[in-house]
Amino acid sequence: MEEKAKMDNRSRTKEIRQVLFRNHITRGVTPEKLRIILEELGPTYIKIGQIMSLHSDILPRAYCDELVKLNSDVAPMPFSEVEEVINRSYREDWHQVFASIDPEPLGSASIAQVHRARLLTGEDVVVKVQRKGIYDTMARDIGLLHRVVRLMPSVGGIKNVVDLGMILDEMWTVAQEEMDFLKEAANIEEFTRNNYGIVYVRVPRLYREHTTSRVLVMEYVGGCAINDREHLLSRGYDLNEVGRKFVNNYIKQVMDDGFFHADPHPGNVKVHDGKIVWIDMGMMGRLSARDKALMERAVRAIAVSDISSLESTILELCETKGKVDEGRLYRELRTLIERYGKMSLGNIDIIDFFMQVLEIMKENGLKLPHGMTMLARGLNHMQGVLTEISPEINMVEIAAARIRENAIEHLDLKKEVKRGGKKLYTAAYKTVEIPPLLKSVLEEYLKGQAQVNMKLDTTREMTDLLRRLVRNIVMGLWVMALLIGSSIICTTDMRPRLLGIPALGFFGFMMAFVICLYIFIRHWLTRNK
Repeated sequence: MEEKAKMDNRSRTKEIRQVLFRNHITRGVTPEKLRIILEELGPTYIKIGQIMSLHSDILPRAYCDELVKLNSDVAPMPFSEVEEVINRSYREDWHQVFASIDPEPLGSASIAQVHRARLLTGEDVVVKVQRKGIYDTMARDIGLLHRVVRLMPSVGGIKNVVDLGMILDEMWTVAQEEMDFLKEAANIEEFTRNNYGIVYVRVPRLYREHTTSRVLVMEYVGGCAINDREHLLSRGYDLNEVGRKFVNNYIKQVMDDGFFHADPHPGNVKVHDGKIVWIDMGMMGRLSARDKALMERAVRAIAVSDISSLESTILELCETKGKVDEGRLYRELRTLIERYGKMSLGNIDIIDFFMQVLEIMKENGLKLPHGMTMLARGLNHMQGVLTEISPEINMVEIAAARIRENAIEHLDLKKEVKRGGKKLYTAAYKTVEIPPLLKSVLEEYLKGQAQVNMKLDTTREMTDLLRRLVRNIVMGLWVMALLIGSSIICTTDMRPRLLGIPALGFFGFMMAFVICLYIFIRHWLTRNK
């Protein structure tokens, strides 16, 4: 068994190496080249690429945009393997549970495929079946990818920008969760509870008694994809109403529940019998109460152009890698807010704005919590659906209205009055302290005991300029010292002599000449860069 695993590893390593060499990986990894490599390596790597596309806060935006194009539809596994997985999972023949299973899949993705079926009790259902051996295959491929990353050249590629080993570890964690259908079943149940009572939302019924870690059974729901304009219009649907309800429910998931669908593409959202139907809960995002509060604070800071509050919120929300240049972060946020501050809410492109914020975070060594990266993916899919069915709807306006409603609904007057009184007392107390503090400062100044501590943050260009200036001054002093010293030596009878002057003085003049020549050549080269 162990020998077979080693042979499989060698075979797969050889296949990976051939794909990498065929795509000239030694010349660097461009976004398009990375997508092509993942597609050629098969379903496991396609799923890895889809998870990588979540990391707009880590990967360069060009890579994320390209990886979003990865097609999740892959060749279906034979029905005999589907039967084998179900039988092994149930530990009995599938005919003991299902009256029939359609051999033709409704859809086939990298981790699982879906078949329509009928239970012995007569209900129409869909059966989601995990690909045979996918867990072992992905575990092996992740291990091999770690080896490839260590061998990947740094020049001209993605390895210069991010820690690929860290991303692989996180991807494996996400993939493991998605491969556990019991986890997805729990997601369906929680999502159903959160949306109970919303008349225009429907979640297919879960058949928990027939669900295992590798087989998931839920109610079959007809209808059409939410972006199927022709079908919706032929059935008399108002596309703007569908779009508004779609956005409203999604914002409710994010702002109220903190538990939202992270993959709301048209294949996972349908419209049936006047309701929006959410399916496939394998990839869900979660925001803590703290994350939600900070996100609302950030939205308010953007609304009133409070850059200081926005900066402090981002620093509190994100994980930092090393020391953050807060001056640079403030300047970049100010530029972004100035660009969007004059626009009306209806004219703001939420995806473009969000991506620019992520770019600023990445440039400043800030990493978003996992839930926020999932939200970025979800918003991207949402915007794509709206563009197709109702392009005039703007998510920012609906989100702002939702935040205002929440603020009014959850307003606690007693708490707000208490908080306001506390702030007023603090301000009054500190105001009273100002005159004695000012008196102390003036007395110290008059006695010559005042001290001022300053911290100066300079740009890289200014730092380089100062370094060159100091270096040239020091070299100039060396030249002056050599010339004066050599001139004094030349007035003596010191021996040995070269060209009629003391040899030591001669060498001093030569050293001064070489230093001057070096300064001139360096200046000329720098000027012509």
